[in-house]
Amino acid sequence: MQLRNQTLLTFVGAAIALFILPLLVQPFGPGWVRIIDAALLYVLLALGLNIVVGYAGLLDLGYVAFYAVGAYLFALLASPHLTNQFPALKEYFPNGLHTSLWIAVPLGAFVAGVLGVLLGAPTLKLRGDYLAIVTLGFGEIIREIVTNLNKPINLTNGAQGLSDIDSARLFGSDLNKTKEIFGIEIPGVTQYYYMFLVLVLISVFICYRLERSRIGRAWMAIREDEVAAKAMGINTRNMKLLAFGMGATFGGVSGVMFATFQRFVSPESFALNESVMIVAMVVLGGMGHIPGVIIGALLLAALPETLRYVAGPLQEMSGGRLDASILRQLLISLAMIGIMLSRPRGLWPAPEHGRKGAPKGGQA
Repeated sequence: MQLRNQTLLTFVGAAIALFILPLLVQPFGPGWVRIIDAALLYVLLALGLNIVVGYAGLLDLGYVAFYAVGAYLFALLASPHLTNQFPALKEYFPNGLHTSLWIAVPLGAFVAGVLGVLLGAPTLKLRGDYLAIVTLGFGEIIREIVTNLNKPINLTNGAQGLSDIDSARLFGSDLNKTKEIFGIEIPGVTQYYYMFLVLVLISVFICYRLERSRIGRAWMAIREDEVAAKAMGINTRNMKLLAFGMGATFGGVSGVMFATFQRFVSPESFALNESVMIVAMVVLGGMGHIPGVIIGALLLAALPETLRYVAGPLQEMSGGRLDASILRQLLISLAMIGIMLSRPRGLWPAPEHGRKGAPKGGQA
């Protein structure tokens, strides 16, 4: 009973802290709240990739492709680009396409999920490094497609990207406009924070249920020993495809949220280093463990901005001979190396079940 009360108090305390966090950070400037918003988007991406890498043990280095698909899908459906390129559409949409989030989010999840299954189908027999190379190539293919799909028909506007994307509207309220509640001004970045937080909590619940379901146990069996899993009657092909598809849906939803938050998308936002960073979040936090993945995502999302204030003084100490951006990347790399040396299984690894201590008295 006492343990249950302590757990309940912990959850209540965490809920209150998450609710007031942007209100406490808001006086320091909207930039800090914006950093928290971006960190929540990375948490959403890391939770999706954790299904593929952490649960099923499939190394996916092209995960950012699904992120790009969701972002460009919403950008096309919620910007004047298509109506400007195809005047015939103005007869049906004189004010331009302004697709609601209630339609765009399920559509982005569906399209990304289908692409995830299409990616997984030809890679079923690949493992380890070979799987990583194929998925890496898939991510680069998607980025090259959106970069060059501006001729002969301009669909993505090439490297210039798509702008004038609609901001999020929920229940008729524009989240990009400052609102006043009980005398407290709530800017747009804070409203986006609460929307992203709700999505993260829903994603955590889904991942938690998946982890404890028969599907989750099948994924973990494949991760530990695929041959043994197949011998036990698990359909490894379908389980792998399901992992790719389920993980991709998270990327699609994250992409839609990114597009409506930034109101601008371009191929530069979906480069290879983004995929590597998301994989690092999962590995650094603890593969297959939801709290660890969340901590890893928050840490790596906030660390670059925090180290910005360290790299600046170091540049001044060197007389300007060292580039602050390079110093920042160096400090991030050193921090990651130090963490992995001290915590090789991640900051918060999954608990090991089924391992008992050595028998007492030397008896077997």
